[in-house]
Order: sequence, then C-alpha cells, then structure tokens
Amino acid sequence: MDTLRFITSGSVDNGKSTLIGRLLYDSHSVWIDQLSEIMEKNIKYEKKIDLSLLTDGLRAEREQGITIDVAYKYFSTSKRKFIIADTPGHFQYTRNMVTGASNADLAIVLIDARYGVVEQIQRHSLILGILNIPKIILAINKMDLINYDFRVYKAIISQYQLTARRVGLKIIEKIPISAKNGDNVVDKSSSMKWYTGSSLLSLLENIVIQKYPHLEPSRFPVQYVLHSKNIHGSIRGYAGKIISGIYRVGDEIIVYPSQFHTKIRYIEMNGKKIQEGFAPQNIIMYLEEQIDISRGDLLVKSNEDLPIISKEFDVLLCWMEKRLLKRGDKYLFQIHSLQVPALIKDIIYRIDVNTLKKEKYPKNARLNDLVKVRIKTSNPIPHDPYKKIKENGCSILIDEISYSTVAACMIQS
Repeated sequence: MDTLRFITSGSVDNGKSTLIGRLLYDSHSVWIDQLSEIMEKNIKYEKKIDLSLLTDGLRAEREQGITIDVAYKYFSTSKRKFIIADTPGHFQYTRNMVTGASNADLAIVLIDARYGVVEQIQRHSLILGILNIPKIILAINKMDLINYDFRVYKAIISQYQLTARRVGLKIIEKIPISAKNGDNVVDKSSSMKWYTGSSLLSLLENIVIQKYPHLEPSRFPVQYVLHSKNIHGSIRGYAGKIISGIYRVGDEIIVYPSQFHTKIRYIEMNGKKIQEGFAPQNIIMYLEEQIDISRGDLLVKSNEDLPIISKEFDVLLCWMEKRLLKRGDKYLFQIHSLQVPALIKDIIYRIDVNTLKKEKYPKNARLNDLVKVRIKTSNPIPHDPYKKIKENGCSILIDEISYSTVAACMIQS
C-alpha cells in the first residue's frame, strides 16, 4: 500500500483544520478517547463537535483560535495511507507553510466560497509553485454559506485559474465542499447535485502520484563512515540514503568534491549483501580503493549526468527569522549531510507575492520574504537545480550561534 503526502493550504479561517478533522472523523480514523475528550469539551457549549480540534497541536494555539505550527496527521483507508500537513493560514506564518509543503506530493488549495481568492491564497500558491508541488486539488469550502450556488463556485474557479497560471501550478481536480457539514468530503453531497465528480477522499485515494527517483541521475550522499576489520585488514563502509538513481556492484563511481574515481566492491542493506540499491533505499556501500571520503561527500556514477560543483551559486529562499537578512551575513549552509560556512554575497531580488514582480537588489529580507540570493561557501558544493533533483537541490541556512534554521533554500543554479 503506497503513501500519499499532502498539504492543505489557504487563508486563515478557510477551514483547513476542520476539513482534516472531517476526513479523519468520517473515515473512522479517530481514537475513541480522543473523540471523547473533544466531545466533553465542546458539546456542552456548542452542541456540536469542533472537528478542527482533531488537528490543532497545542492548547495555547487553540486558545488563540489559530494554528501556528505544522500539525501532521496520519490515517489510512483500504486503498492508501495518508500523511497530512495542516499549515497556518496567517501571513506571518508563511515559513511554516514552506516547511509543511517541502515533502508534499499534492496540495489541497482551500478557498472560502464567501471571499474567493485573497492575498494569502496567492502567497501560498506562489510557494507551492516554487516548491514544484506536482498536483493541486482546488476545493471551494463553505458552500453551505452561499446556499450551494453553482455560479459563485464557477466564478471562484475562473479567478483562481489565473493565479495558478501565473505561478505554474497544475490543477488536476476541482471540487465544491462544506467541511463543517461533510458535503463532498468523504461522502457525496445531496445538496450539490450539479457536481458530478467524486468525493474528496475518493479523489485522494485514486490520484496517481508518479515518483521515480530511481530513474534520475544517481546521487548518494555519505551520512556515516563505518570502520570495521576482517581477515584482510580494516575496511570502510559508507552509509546513507540513495536520494536518486540506481547503484550496482562494479559501477564506476566519482567521489565529490575530490573527484576521485573508484568502483563499487559490494553493497549491504539490512545486514545482507545485495547486487544493487536504488532510491530511496538506505544502504552501506563498500568501494574497491580505500580513499579519503568524509560525511557529506557525494558518490555519483561516472556514466550519468554529473552534478554542478561550485563555491558560488544562486538560491531562492524563504527567510524564517525575525532578524533581517543582509548582504555580508554569515551562516552555515547545509545540504543533506554536508554542512559548511557560507556568506550571503548578494540579494538579487525579492518577489512581491501580489504582483509577482521582482524588486531588484533590496537592502535586506524580512521574515517570510521570498528572495533570490547569491551564496558563497567555504568549500565547493556538489549540487543540482531544485527542479532537476529535488533532494540534491534543497538546503537550509543555519545560524552559527543559536544553531536555529533561518531559511529554507531551493538551489537555482
């Protein structure tokens, strides 16, 4: 049974948490004790279960009436397993939305039928486009509050399609729903007979997500160097996750950044020797020569497309820190298991989320800004553009003192 990772995105109070709660509740994926606790707290006040409480992670957030972290929920049906990321709708929590969307296969863009496409919808859609989310379901929520009006539904779809085209998103399904009442969420609604499509859960169960990382050029970042001994002497194994491609015994390997050449002697997985390993397996690789390889080095097959190796490159980033980002600032740059000192050489432009225009060479970047910057690292970094090989093109910036993550980065060149 495969797993679908998806994110719900939209403006504040569009009903994202309620939608997820409805999916969990109507698909019988809620623990009895959890449901009892919610019923006890809500029924005596509202006479109705507040389904959003099934996803809100922290009591303090519920007291404020907003979701401020990224809440992950897990459920399954007979057809598929699901991992849901519920992200905040407020502008000031755009960084949380980037975190939640980074590993998503699909996004549900939720729009309040009363208000249509508002600014935060455009901001979230821009982020989904930047993160190259492959598929979008457009869900028009709170249809009950506009008397299930088909004309309003169609007008919002037309309005959002303009936004989707501007940011490069592909809408694969459109659906009218009421998360609060359950219309078209798990079961089809009798209130919208003009809608002839499937329920949202049925769409999620049957959407085909094509993920073929083993067909991409090979990339194996070393996470651990293992030392052991046998009758022939000491040997080294290189442990990590294959992020793309296939590796076979006998393949010629180039080690980056040193660019040493060698061959694969043998491969182990779960304590057993195997003839080949492929993405996204975790393996231990043993090589013919005992050459100098460290954590963070990248092992690549010599007969395939090779990564870019440079100390200077451009990244598109979401700034996640209250402190301003400025030219000349120093941070730690981390890509998979490699971490090196880095300098912000230039801020090339900032994206205006409303107009999509680029403000060239701003003096700084503020919290939640989307900016393109030029980074210079202390050592050469083997990398790929984010849109070519995602896992070898996504990275973070880390504060050197607090060690907190201050930016999520997508390498452009």
